[in-house]
Amino acid sequence: MAKHHLRNKLQLYRDRCPTLECLAKAVVAMTDGCRPCVFIWAVLLLLPTVIMAYRPVILVHGLFGGPEQMATLKKYIKRSHPGTSVTAISLYDGDASVKPMWEQVDGFRKAIKPIMERAKDGVHLICFAQGGLICRGVLATLPHHNVHSLILVSSPLAGHYGDSKYISKFFPSLSKSTLYNACYTTQGQKRSSCSYWKDPHQIEKYLKYSVFLAPLNGEVKNAKSKAWRKNFLRIKTMVLLGGPDNEVIKPWQSSMFGFYDSDENVIDMEHQDFYVNDAFGLKTLNRREAIVKCIVPGVKHNAWPKNHKIYKKCIEKWLT
Repeated sequence: MAKHHLRNKLQLYRDRCPTLECLAKAVVAMTDGCRPCVFIWAVLLLLPTVIMAYRPVILVHGLFGGPEQMATLKKYIKRSHPGTSVTAISLYDGDASVKPMWEQVDGFRKAIKPIMERAKDGVHLICFAQGGLICRGVLATLPHHNVHSLILVSSPLAGHYGDSKYISKFFPSLSKSTLYNACYTTQGQKRSSCSYWKDPHQIEKYLKYSVFLAPLNGEVKNAKSKAWRKNFLRIKTMVLLGGPDNEVIKPWQSSMFGFYDSDENVIDMEHQDFYVNDAFGLKTLNRREAIVKCIVPGVKHNAWPKNHKIYKKCIEKWLT
């Protein structure tokens, strides 16, 4: 019982203290001046961190998800990088994830910022599906963020256009060709999935009504675009995960910043207008060789944050 209590106490302090300075203060506070005790606690608390000091990892779930959606990934990280502080944000879970995107961005920013402030060496941010767009919004609007690796897992980064179970759940009478009638309205933009619905046959309406994706990708003029671009470029490395067998993100290349033209031919990231114009810094980041693409076939949408092979191949090495 005592061993179990001690183990829990050690893990609690490691999770709460992402830096050596914080851990050192914890040692002094616990020992109350007892020199032998200071030494013992220092060994127990500090040694694992000195041997292998990993940056804290923050996990952000996708549409209709929550911390449980990222639980398997959290286990993989803890197992391969012992002592790592891993936080799966519990916010806008389940049906609450359909709320307006900017509202969610504000909420997640408030939750993530304190974790960053405690991590002087920076953090890693792993974001799944819709969560990838939320993370981009957070970083665009956070001037002094310290994200080292931004890992975007199967996210509709350039938009979404395709029939899926998520669309039919809310708009059972509409198909992808008619959904713009619901999404490209002031009211429609208050639903998260409509905020990144990009109909390639209705681009004028998309640019007129989009309150989230078009401004974020620099496709429309925005007074904050320059600041957002500067903040985006603070990222050290951006890792993009996706694959051709994703049955939800359409086109799947959106997870690589590719998207359809008006004939529904997929245009790769490097030929998108927002890339060519370097509207939000994507081209600059790529010129720094700071963009990594990990394309894996045979993986369904909800399996991406749970697949161990994906973790080993695409994620683990970026969490140092």
